[in-house]
Amino acid sequence: QVQLVESGGGLVQAGGSLRLSCAASGRISSYAMGWFRQAPGKEREFVATIKWSGTSTYYTASVKGRFTISRDNAKNTVYLQMNSLKPGDTAVYYCAAREDWGAEATMTRSWDYWGQGTQVTVSS
Repeated sequence: QVQLVESGGGLVQAGGSLRLSCAASGRISSYAMGWFRQAPGKEREFVATIKWSGTSTYYTASVKGRFTISRDNAKNTVYLQMNSLKPGDTAVYYCAAREDWGAEATMTRSWDYWGQGTQVTVSS
């Protein structure tokens, strides 16, 4: 069983940066990790994922070049560095874990464990 706790959210002006952290209670070194987000009135959407080894990453098009996902398996922690933030990035951000890598990573149903979320608000 893996428990995930996100932190690092907050209010930031457009163009600013935030770094989200996801701390896991169990060992996540064999899990793919991901970040999703959900804006008010919208479905939860995929943001980024990273392989268990950290050697492969994948991003949704709207954040590519602005966000960076990384992990520190020794600390059981995953990060999402968010730069050049836009008001459209405003959402609750969720951390997720799954045993598989690759297929259907962008689908919420493919993920096994979820955190409770952290709010990110970007003002214009």
